[in-house]
Amino acid sequence: MWYYWILGAFVVLAALPLLFERMRKPVSEWDRGQTTGDLAPLSQGSTHYRWVGPVRGPVAVIVHGISTSSASIDGLADGLGEMGYRVLVYDLYGRGLSDTVSGRQNRAFFLRQLTELLAYHRLSEDITLVGYSMGGAIATAFSADNPHFIKQLILVATAGVVTEESKFSEFCRKTPVLGDWVHGVFARRRAAKAIPKVGPSSMAGKVYAAQRLELRRRGYLPAVLSSRRGMLSEAQEKDHRRLGRVDVPTIAIWAEHDQVIPIQALGVLAQWHRAVHQEVVAGADHAMPYTHCPQLLQAIVKAMKI
Repeated sequence: MWYYWILGAFVVLAALPLLFERMRKPVSEWDRGQTTGDLAPLSQGSTHYRWVGPVRGPVAVIVHGISTSSASIDGLADGLGEMGYRVLVYDLYGRGLSDTVSGRQNRAFFLRQLTELLAYHRLSEDITLVGYSMGGAIATAFSADNPHFIKQLILVATAGVVTEESKFSEFCRKTPVLGDWVHGVFARRRAAKAIPKVGPSSMAGKVYAAQRLELRRRGYLPAVLSSRRGMLSEAQEKDHRRLGRVDVPTIAIWAEHDQVIPIQALGVLAQWHRAVHQEVVAGADHAMPYTHCPQLLQAIVKAMKI
């Protein structure tokens, strides 16, 4: 009979990621009712979005990164709004208040969401597209495929050039089945420990709270792993070289002490796209949009004037 106990224990262990995921709560209508914004009913699912800034003005669209909802770019959106931009921000699928949807979260997946959201708002030209971290990779891919939509591209600590990842993330990304199990069992605890308890500002504190909330949401951790295996596994040399050939004005802002997107990416991008204007925010790390937002906005303004 002992082998039944062993088999039973194995089944329980194998099912742990599914059990943990089922214990988390999906986004509810009550959750959505507690904040501003609306839902766009797109083909894959509902996308939560909101407009920031004046009713009229040049349009900017901001795409956030892999692990935090659009809360991570609130300060950037507000700053662009104060500069006169009409700013559209939205939550990627599996984050924030957007639906969790099936499918590998690769280039085609994210470009489909962005393309449909722009069509929903009837936006098709003169767009300032801004991307942070993985959102920068999405913005780069979209701009390379649709340069006629873009007035200018602004990349903030963008992925797709040079990216550092932990041994844990690398193992989970590269290892089918076992990597899924390890990620499903241990990723939440590791992520929770990495979130600072206190932020250097109210803006940062708000983002840290949003990150903790995401960890309790059903579908979030599978979305992160899928993105690592999909969108973040793509090097974007061809896209950046194409942007240079078709003359899309491009600004790249880097953080001096970024350990996720190291400063070496600046030199690599300069080789791929020689017309790109690049700035570095001193003292900042990968959390730049919410720990050094004023300096980030100053760098953007400086780059725009040159």
